[in-house]
Amino acid sequence: MTWDVFSLIGTAAFAISGAIVAMEEDFDMFGVYILGMVTAFGGGAVRNVFIGVPVSVLWGQGLFFIVASILIGIIFFFSGYLLKTWNRWGSYFDAIGLAAFAIQGALMAVEMHMSMFAIVAAAVLTGAGGGVIRDLLAGRQPLIFKSDIYAVWAALAGLIVGFDTYVHDVSLYLLLAITAALRMLSIKFHWQLPQRSLLGK
Repeated sequence: MTWDVFSLIGTAAFAISGAIVAMEEDFDMFGVYILGMVTAFGGGAVRNVFIGVPVSVLWGQGLFFIVASILIGIIFFFSGYLLKTWNRWGSYFDAIGLAAFAIQGALMAVEMHMSMFAIVAAAVLTGAGGGVIRDLLAGRQPLIFKSDIYAVWAALAGLIVGFDTYVHDVSLYLLLAITAALRMLSIKFHWQLPQRSLLGK
């Protein structure tokens, strides 16, 4: 049940995120749906390849596809106000999607009795993979590579899940809130990892 809840939260958040980015780049309706779907399900597909789960299992998530389709449609047809507030709200949707999918990916790896490294990797791939694919298809530099701290929070969430320190599902929802909040604080206060340029900038 918990895994499904996190899947639903992540799917909804990233479907909205992908759709709005597509509209910012002036994609047509078909392109908006494609980018929204790829953002919502791309991270899970990459994770499945990494941990040896058939990618085809994604096609069994009928409810999530319906939810994503409805949300993308709402964004497309009622986007006037949403696009004006994307800089504020879009980052929140992305942060929620990152946190939810990071925890969901880690939970899947734990259930498969994988190593700690695999659990953390599954969290990062699931949490950030969809966003990376979204940005690349939209012709943007992925947030994970040059932005305020992003994937580190997914890795941290995966590490906590991997240690199996939670004793109740409430702990996982608290972890979701904390992970999303840390991502939002990174944006607000411009927390960044050290960078090194070879161009002497």
